[in-house]
Amino acid sequence: MPVTNVSALRKNLFNSLETVIEYNDTITVNTKKGNAIIISEEEYNAMRETIFLTSQPGLLKRIKEGEKEDIATMAVYNPNEEW
Repeated sequence: MPVTNVSALRKNLFNSLETVIEYNDTITVNTKKGNAIIISEEEYNAMRETIFLTSQPGLLKRIKEGEKEDIATMAVYNPNEEW
């Protein structure tokens, strides 16, 4: 994760943003008042989805239980199956 300051970021803003987007990289920008992180929209959306999914009551428990299920006993997906 590259670390830069505002002046250096300003000089290379376009290239820095292209790198963040193309490689899902992050950039830490140091300022006198603290640091900021620049991430791609794709990375941001993935983080929001993870937060949403893990905030659903019982979902993580059901996923972990599903991981233990024997694949040989699972039914084959049938798109015509009525629910």
